[in-house]
Amino acid sequence: MIIDWEAFLHVFVAALLGAAIVVTFYALGLRLLVRGGRPPLVAPAEFTDAITVLTDKQKRRAEKAVAKAAARNPLSVGQKRLALAAAYACFVVCAAAVLAALLLILFH
Repeated sequence: MIIDWEAFLHVFVAALLGAAIVVTFYALGLRLLVRGGRPPLVAPAEFTDAITVLTDKQKRRAEKAVAKAAARNPLSVGQKRLALAAAYACFVVCAAAVLAALLLILFH
């Protein structure tokens, strides 16, 4: 059995670059989403057997902190819209990269 190391290296580099592109654009999209005034507030999951369960007071405090940070945003309305548009564009690039990878896997 002979291993084609050059082909293996090509696949390795392509996978590494693809992962870096998806992670970079996703992180940039999240950053621009926050700068645009829409921070993603995700309620923490509560489990009855969890070590730490957030109280309603802690949840309200976190929501208040997010609202306060959004109010301190120094960007104008136009800049916020541009940041949101760029954030969504970054998410589209991520989705396109994932779909392209799936199509490459399925039809190659």
